[in-house]
Amino acid sequence: MSELLMCPICREALHLDGKTWQCAHRHSYDQAKQGYVNLHVVQHKHSKSPGDTPEAVAARRRFLQSGAYQPLQQAVSQLLQSISAKAVLDIGCGEGYYTQAMAEVVPQVVAVDIAKSAVQTAAKQSQQSNEDNTAQKITWVVGTGAVLPVLDQSIDVCSSLFSPLPKMEMLRVLKKQGYLIIATPAPQHLFAMREALFDEVKAHEPDKFLAQMAPEFSLVSKQIITTDLNLDQNQLKDLIAMTPYAWKAKADKRQALEAHQSFQLSASFCLFLLQKCVD
Repeated sequence: MSELLMCPICREALHLDGKTWQCAHRHSYDQAKQGYVNLHVVQHKHSKSPGDTPEAVAARRRFLQSGAYQPLQQAVSQLLQSISAKAVLDIGCGEGYYTQAMAEVVPQVVAVDIAKSAVQTAAKQSQQSNEDNTAQKITWVVGTGAVLPVLDQSIDVCSSLFSPLPKMEMLRVLKKQGYLIIATPAPQHLFAMREALFDEVKAHEPDKFLAQMAPEFSLVSKQIITTDLNLDQNQLKDLIAMTPYAWKAKADKRQALEAHQSFQLSASFCLFLLQKCVD
């Protein structure tokens, strides 16, 4: 595997020597026992514990491991195979559900998230996985989209699945004519749940991301993936806890929804493939 990581301080290439990543200027970053490296330096931090809480990370891991969003996971893998991706940067990788699937179809994945607890969970799970070959393909990194921790023009595909879109940084790290995969809620995503939690519900507007990414990125394809879910009470609680609705909704409405023994709703995703059209 080629070494793709960049020192967040001096922006030189990082090389792994034993259990330590080091650059030419001798900035060094130890690899944690779980197998990840923390490249989110204090200069780039805006809070002590940025990103998702450990509770949200745990809820998301339980929910996704149930297979509820497997159709999206499979669609992302198929998209990566269709463009013969070699090196992928998964921005906002979370606890690694989609990242693990990516590593089954591409040779090399750098997975980055600002939440240390999420990357710890992902890396630990990857270590424990029986798929040793898959685990070795992934480099887990705590980092920020403000300074993506990879070298200039080193990446074939950036993926951002329900995550931020640091446009200028993605342009920097992507190779010429590199690709961007975006997953975002389709208009009716989790509509029944949102109706139960809020007085007023508006349809999501996924296409607004296209205007945001133009003119440097052009649209290659768009697909809508919809799956009907019949959740038990624990799955419902986890789904609420892993979304921003957990803290946006009024407590009484959340409690009323969580009291349901089962709940039917549809998850609907927009999956975009864009291509970099500038040098």
